[in-house]
Amino acid sequence: MCGICGLISFSTPQLNGIQTMNQSLSHRGPDAEGVWNDEKVAFGHRRLSIIDLSASGIQPMASSDGNLILIFNGEIYNFKELKKELIAKGHVFYSISDSEVIIYAYSQWGIDAFNRFNGMFSLAIYDKAKQQVILARDHAGIKPLYYHINNKQLLFSSEIRSFKAFDSNWPMYEEWQPYFLSFGFIPFPYTTLKDVYTLPKGHFLTLNLADFSHSIKQFHHFSFSAQIKDEKSALQQVKEALLSGVERHLISDAPLGIFLSGGIDSSLIALIADHLGHQNLNTLSITFNEASFNEEPYQDIVLKRMHPHNHKAYKVDGAMFIEHLDDIFKAMDQPSWDGVNSYFISKCAHDAGLKTVLSGLGGDELFGGYPSFNRIGLISRLQLMPAFMISVAKYFSKDVFSRLSFLNASTNYQDYLLLRGAYNPWLVSQITRKSEKDIMESLSKLALTDYPEIRNQNLAAYLETNVYMENQLLKDTDFMSMWHSLEVRVPFLDRELMELMHTIDPAVKFNPSKPKYLLTKTFEDLLPCEVVFRKKQGFTFPFSIWLKNNMDYFKPLLPDTSVTKKLTQQFMEDKIHWSRLWALIVWEKFC
Repeated sequence: MCGICGLISFSTPQLNGIQTMNQSLSHRGPDAEGVWNDEKVAFGHRRLSIIDLSASGIQPMASSDGNLILIFNGEIYNFKELKKELIAKGHVFYSISDSEVIIYAYSQWGIDAFNRFNGMFSLAIYDKAKQQVILARDHAGIKPLYYHINNKQLLFSSEIRSFKAFDSNWPMYEEWQPYFLSFGFIPFPYTTLKDVYTLPKGHFLTLNLADFSHSIKQFHHFSFSAQIKDEKSALQQVKEALLSGVERHLISDAPLGIFLSGGIDSSLIALIADHLGHQNLNTLSITFNEASFNEEPYQDIVLKRMHPHNHKAYKVDGAMFIEHLDDIFKAMDQPSWDGVNSYFISKCAHDAGLKTVLSGLGGDELFGGYPSFNRIGLISRLQLMPAFMISVAKYFSKDVFSRLSFLNASTNYQDYLLLRGAYNPWLVSQITRKSEKDIMESLSKLALTDYPEIRNQNLAAYLETNVYMENQLLKDTDFMSMWHSLEVRVPFLDRELMELMHTIDPAVKFNPSKPKYLLTKTFEDLLPCEVVFRKKQGFTFPFSIWLKNNMDYFKPLLPDTSVTKKLTQQFMEDKIHWSRLWALIVWEKFC
């Protein structure tokens, strides 16, 4: 796990520029740094050593003939299988790293190699013979890759902060504010910076150095089907896929741990790892003084089912939240109304001496753990509401009614915004002092691709995976964990498991009365009943309590406007969710 950056230009001094960009990523890779450049191309790399801790794994890495130069962020979990195949084809390896496998896989199969990788990755390859630079990103968008391209240069990086390091006067993208306040994050492909975009997941960008032309093409795509209609078959295949996925994700030459929140997903990952017989497991958890948020009893139930191993529990309280607030904002590469929980669990893992951890992220999205899976059918009926009812919805303070005003938005994000939207367009206009018409026009520029036509639970899975998880959870997890030089692995997003889940009939996959039925039924022999049948809570911190108890501290961080004062009062009266107020603090900070 690392940080990568690059500068391709015929006019800009590459060496100074790439060194500045690379230094901005030092937190992502404290173990080593490397820079490679010629007259056109400059690559930078920060290394966090996880697989092959020796110097032979240092990047930028070149092929034996010097034709290919690679920088890579992530892990290829099936690299050993690919390596055997490549050796059989005559390739010679000089390290035990997955990075070298990428080089010779590309040498053998070209861009088709990307679809053979089961892992999480963002990478860049300089192919001297073809005079091409190729960027690629994994199937699920687990690892980030941002880029800027014009007719003079291409810049790319693992984090937005690199572009500001390269040019401190880089202009802001005007639309980021209404997007953030509407969603709680900035949706793909946009960022806070003008003309800096997210490379789509499962895609690769090819830059031809001869004329600086470029193209972006897809190498991997998920589509829903109903091939598997038999529950018994689905249960067996899910079991095999998740067991294999967890096994793959446990590969490491550095200290490895597992987040244990007390919920179904993290508990299952820990129990499967224990079931597979892995020695010297490390688990870690967060506890709170606030009893209603403290999941320690459920964590203890899971721990008692496991063989003796190393476990550490860390208590986090409101005073720590305030103490680390400045550092939280430094870690926040892009504005988000979430991510603070990821900051603290990552900090605890780093303090425990771990370099990589497994997370249960993705279980809710694939197996139907959110309320949206039952609410998705209501959207068609809501769209039949009279226009006058939609027009007055914006004035309601309660989120569930306020979001109805998104029915007027001309974007296929409309369904998502109805389910999870933050501030409605009227409130966004009040906060930003832009017209409501302008806000609506900003939203109309957004469009999701490959949108499912049928409004069943697969649509909820699509929205939760391609909007919420991709734009919020994965981004937050990456920049908060890497701020602490920590790699987070997500076995539920193993490519083989994700492909399997897309082929199961929703009638088999989801049960309206039993959230995550297929998952809990598959592993009913491992999961404790107390964990399965507990009320869903998610990995939630007592932020509402902490904000209210320390309002004298947080008030100066809020915008000093009448609408903010009104929203603050509504929060204090429990009329709006704490995340709405926190979003204003984040917005003010980034402005």
